[in-house]
Amino acid sequence: MLTDEFDRDVTGIRVSLTDRCNFDCVYCHNEGLGDTRGPMDPRENEMGTDDVVRVCKTAAEFGVDSVKFTGGEPMLREDLEEIIERVPDSMETSLTTNGTFLPGRAEGLVEAGLERVNISQDAIDREAFAEITKSGGFDRVIEGVDAALDAGLDPVKLNMVVFEATAGYVPEMVDHVAENDGLRLQLIEYMPELTGNPEWAIDIGRVHDWLAERAVEIERREMHDRKRYWIEGEDGDGRGMVEIVDPVGNPTFCANCHRVRVTHEGYLKGCLNRNDDLKPMGEMSRGEIREAFREVVADRVPYYGEYLVETDEGGWEINEKYLETADA
Repeated sequence: MLTDEFDRDVTGIRVSLTDRCNFDCVYCHNEGLGDTRGPMDPRENEMGTDDVVRVCKTAAEFGVDSVKFTGGEPMLREDLEEIIERVPDSMETSLTTNGTFLPGRAEGLVEAGLERVNISQDAIDREAFAEITKSGGFDRVIEGVDAALDAGLDPVKLNMVVFEATAGYVPEMVDHVAENDGLRLQLIEYMPELTGNPEWAIDIGRVHDWLAERAVEIERREMHDRKRYWIEGEDGDGRGMVEIVDPVGNPTFCANCHRVRVTHEGYLKGCLNRNDDLKPMGEMSRGEIREAFREVVADRVPYYGEYLVETDEGGWEINEKYLETADA
């Protein structure tokens, strides 16, 4: 197993299969790369099937035991089922998707080896959903959630980005998962450092406080030291789990991060928030991939608390020892 100098074992990888997407969500940061989305047709700069599989197999050699496939929209890849089928058996395989292509494919993905799925759903109101995603795919997303449940992918985790435009929809989304077996909710703090528009950000602590008042049980997850809130439905019959992902200005979150990322073009990335740490994997032979993994983990540092340090005024600035890298 590879461990960085901050004693963080790398146990997971997050692999972007494409930057293409059929949605145009206003908060998208494309896995930290910014708005690089291109045409919907397959592009030559995307890793090929064999490349993706080779990355997963090499990661497994280092004790990485989970892989999550992302995008863009990863289900635009027609080879997704083949990729999942060829992932090493030792790795848990999951997928983040907007859900629109799950009807008709969910069963095949499970047969290929998919074990978990996250589906982006920022509102349960059709008009609000369209405004956030700039799409008319609401009904198809709902069908996708049902298809995932029918295929045995429960619990299905719904991803909701929390910012000014969606904060008012949090209570009904919480009730929605509490009253529907098989669903969980992941509230993701809006990250202005990746997308701009800092005025859209909200105080995520208020969401924590509100959930704590409603929760019948609170627990912590090892990944990122995240809090989980168990909420009863309004009728008292259901019970749902809500988890908050709150990385902004959170050194504890970064100190408990155990994943590296792979871009759709075949670069290793040690931190979502940085693009000055990209490591090419050359022609993506097993040897080149191994070397890149070793290098990216060796250079990996917590973003908040190390790469960025808190100022006396309560803000954040780049640690002096990383200034040269940041300016490169």
